[in-house]
Amino acid sequence: MKADSTFNAALAAKKLLREARSGALATLIPNSGDPYCSLVNVATEPDGAPLMLLSTLAIHTKNLLAENRVSLMLDERKEGDPLEGARVMLMGTAARTARGETRAAYLRRQTEAEQFVSFADFMFFKMDVLRVHLVAGFGRIVDLSARDILTDTSDAQALIDAEADAIAHMNADHAEACRLYATKLLGAPDGDWRCVGIDPEGLELQQGRSALRLFFPQRVTAPGPLRAVLKQLAEQARAG
Repeated sequence: MKADSTFNAALAAKKLLREARSGALATLIPNSGDPYCSLVNVATEPDGAPLMLLSTLAIHTKNLLAENRVSLMLDERKEGDPLEGARVMLMGTAARTARGETRAAYLRRQTEAEQFVSFADFMFFKMDVLRVHLVAGFGRIVDLSARDILTDTSDAQALIDAEADAIAHMNADHAEACRLYATKLLGAPDGDWRCVGIDPEGLELQQGRSALRLFFPQRVTAPGPLRAVLKQLAEQARAG
């Protein structure tokens, strides 16, 4: 058997990163240094940096407040043998963040968190990814850098500033386009697919806890080009 020379490891890792809604978080227990692994819900910022909402009562939170080195594993959660599916291991550090945009980004993807996000013992953490290890099948085991899987937003402040309004507009006035993106362009089952994230490289669609990444045909950095590419994709979906 030969490895797939057409495989794009960075693209595969980016897809896993953007579509994951939960993952395995590994932290280090103070003093002993023993590894501790737990299940956490995740979301992403516009650049793809993982976000977590953690309780200070949880062991993993106490661990990372004492030692900020962490590892986060995300997998594609498809049917069948989980070892045959793709997964990505992110290694780096995690630190508390209190940005308002972080809260909004997380709650769009983790709506059930609305009921406890304001509790005093909960806080947001953002992961600073340093190294990446992707396992996606035979011949598809690749070490990557953070630069390979994160999205450059340095020239896209106009788009980031407009993201919340653009998402609200899409869901209120173009819900049918979101459904077509999911079903016609990404092969998903029909349903109430909604937009939950937009960044220079693509958008995220979600139904329940199922999420899909739709990559743009070209990079966009402002609302005008975004409208043009969304219209282009909608026409493509209707034609297909």
